[in-house]
Amino acid sequence: MCVLDRSGGMATLSSTAHVSTNPFSSLAPPPSQTIKVAANAKKLPRVRCASSPSNWRESRRLVSISLSLGLSNLILVPNYAVAGSPFDKYVKRKKLDPLEAYVSPVILTQLQIKDLEKSLEGDEPQFATCRSLLRSGPAASLRVNIRAVAQYASDDGNGKTASSSVDQCLRALEELDSLLLHASRKEQASVKSMKAQINTALGALDSLLKTVPSDVLDKGKVAADSYRSSLENADVDISDPDLKQLESIL
Repeated sequence: MCVLDRSGGMATLSSTAHVSTNPFSSLAPPPSQTIKVAANAKKLPRVRCASSPSNWRESRRLVSISLSLGLSNLILVPNYAVAGSPFDKYVKRKKLDPLEAYVSPVILTQLQIKDLEKSLEGDEPQFATCRSLLRSGPAASLRVNIRAVAQYASDDGNGKTASSSVDQCLRALEELDSLLLHASRKEQASVKSMKAQINTALGALDSLLKTVPSDVLDKGKVAADSYRSSLENADVDISDPDLKQLESIL
């Protein structure tokens, strides 16, 4: 039992324990005990006494630590690392479209990035326009497309290579975007550095596409070339089902 002495300190008093078979009898005072409430009781500080066993507190602390570590591992897993992650069997993944639906847009994004590189070779490159190219057309959905390709690669046992390529490509494009932003603001940013990031991104995409089965990759290249030709030549017939499907995806 814990009480406060007159000086405001803690004093411990021992008393005889009353044992009863009624589980709620401990909530009521013993019959022989008289409770007196002082007039100035409200002015005294409240004291809360914990009677939990030390082993119970220790178990609760260990459970809290275990839960915290488990949640932190889930939160800190990067998005691109979901492919091949040990948490795959606990996470319900979104059903992917056929692999062909992602390969052609990735190839078209490669061509788009190459066009961006050519636009940097002029005397006065339009850096703001180049930056907008990274957010338009097939490049706008690159992040989703390459992660889907990496997921298929993971299912075929190439998850480590694919995830590394995705990470390298995204970091290079983020750095390129930052350089273009600085250049558009007349801040220091060299075209040489931009081209270096472009080459890194293109190399990473090449590495990722090597994980795609050859028949699917060849079909994706044909569809991408045909789609580019249809955009450059208005007279080209785009009634082909594959071209229509690719057009709907983009």
